[in-house]
Amino acid sequence: MEHLHPTQASDALQANPHILLIDCRTEVEHYYVGHPVNAVNIEWHTGPDFEVNPQFAEQVLRLAGRKDRPLILICRSGKRSVDAALELEKHGFSNVANVLEGFEGDLDAHHHRGKLGGWRKHGLPWRQM
Repeated sequence: MEHLHPTQASDALQANPHILLIDCRTEVEHYYVGHPVNAVNIEWHTGPDFEVNPQFAEQVLRLAGRKDRPLILICRSGKRSVDAALELEKHGFSNVANVLEGFEGDLDAHHHRGKLGGWRKHGLPWRQM
């Protein structure tokens, strides 16, 4: 697995429109917190108990079409997406990258996100529903 700074991930997506950007946060996070432009949402954890989605790899394959398609995964802080990427590699996906810092970055001293890093903090294209 490759680890990309948010700006590196954005540059890669601009250079290669065939890359599939997967937001592996919950659907609620994806829509209400916001998400990178053109990201597709496939939940790594599902509600209501926040358990690992047993269909995750299958759902990714359905969208990707093949296991060697370049994939970039993003989550809130860059940690959940590592677990999801490792699961994909376990299922034979061969070109998987993780976005360091995620969409919102780590918690600051006041337990707020969005100040220390993340896709949004770096001013990369995103949208909110």
